[in-house]
Amino acid sequence: MTAPTASAAAGRAHPPSMDALLKRDEAPAALARFGREAVKEALRRAMAGGETRAEALWETAGRALERRFAPTLVRAINATGVLLHTNLGRAPLSAAARAALAEAAAGYATVEYDAGSGARGKRQDHVRALARDLFACGDALAVNNNAAAVLLALAALARGREVLVSRGELVAIGGSFKVPEILEASGARLREVGTTNRTTPDDYRAAFSPDVALLLSVHPSNYEIRGYTRRPAPAELARLARDAGVPWLHDQGTGAVVPLDAFGVPDEPTVAECLDAGADLVTFSGDKLFSGPQAGLLVGRAELVARAAAHPVARAVRPDKLTLAALAATLAEWKTGAWRDFPVYRAAAAPLDELEARGERLRQRAAAGAGVSADVVASLAAFGGGTSPEKLFPSRALALSSASRSAAAITASLRERRPPIVARVEAGRVLLDLRSIAPEEDADVGEALAALAGMR
Repeated sequence: MTAPTASAAAGRAHPPSMDALLKRDEAPAALARFGREAVKEALRRAMAGGETRAEALWETAGRALERRFAPTLVRAINATGVLLHTNLGRAPLSAAARAALAEAAAGYATVEYDAGSGARGKRQDHVRALARDLFACGDALAVNNNAAAVLLALAALARGREVLVSRGELVAIGGSFKVPEILEASGARLREVGTTNRTTPDDYRAAFSPDVALLLSVHPSNYEIRGYTRRPAPAELARLARDAGVPWLHDQGTGAVVPLDAFGVPDEPTVAECLDAGADLVTFSGDKLFSGPQAGLLVGRAELVARAAAHPVARAVRPDKLTLAALAATLAEWKTGAWRDFPVYRAAAAPLDELEARGERLRQRAAAGAGVSADVVASLAAFGGGTSPEKLFPSRALALSSASRSAAAITASLRERRPPIVARVEAGRVLLDLRSIAPEEDADVGEALAALAGMR
């Protein structure tokens, strides 16, 4: 092989200089949006790929900048049929909660300021009166999630002492809430009672000692134990705690405010029922069946709530202004009866014939081309989100399949949309469950189906 001649080397194209690139028409908008250093870095990377044309360099750099600075936390369309999908943020907020959140986020806010008196206020005052009124309890405290509520209560009431827990309630929810770990982190000591499937009042009585500070019970919100089982009734737990002279802390978890029998979920205890049964403190999540923002609430006896509020951990787990705004709006809507319009409950109550009609309209969008075939099929939906295990209710879904594209390829195409559409796969078909898709999202889904239909 011969060395290139001087004339050949001289004829090679060279990329333009950085100064020349930054003087082009593409530069001002890119510099204003992404900053000078990021733009220069993207252009250098584009030049390193061997491109020499200025226009192509800017196109390559522009795509790289868009990818680099694109938000990863975006609105998504939940087509899984799981109404409280933990990976998709659990409960969508109501219109009132969204408006309150936007108002609080627009500038400064009266987080700890009393505009009436001009004096310093307390952030809990934005929600405590509403919660006391809704649950008819002595007092209430809001924190940033239910695990924090349990941790705070244990730290404030039982640090350095024993807490009785049934062995069948040593639960793990997801990968981040394990009762033994929460107890250890709080400084309290776990004392297991009974067996996995059977725990009786006598098991508790045998475990009580002067070192026991608290009786903790955990609602089995994400699992069921069947067969030869026994667990004390709430009235029995209340009597046990009262006779021993210790508080009963109940982790209700789901935040159910009303009975859910109409949605096919019977026997889900509400927060008020737990308090009426004698629980001294009840904790629950704000973003499950309560249908608000991610938060935890601790409600019950005023003196116990006060001890939790005064503990140093309370500051570490306090909610911010956005959570407080959305939480206060959600509490008010529960009290006024507007909860029936919450997205989760509106979806759960949607009639099957309405879902069928929506599915048929969407099916016609998919049928416009030969890329996929679509059918409206029976489906099963669930509240999910660590609530009501194995309790499903009827739904309808749009089933997609293709002779040329796999289910994985179809779901990938749906996820690449903006907003991404998250579906589920059953028996090789992609299912878009209409119960978890809001009616106002049908237009976005229809556009995605039309695009799929045109793919070969």
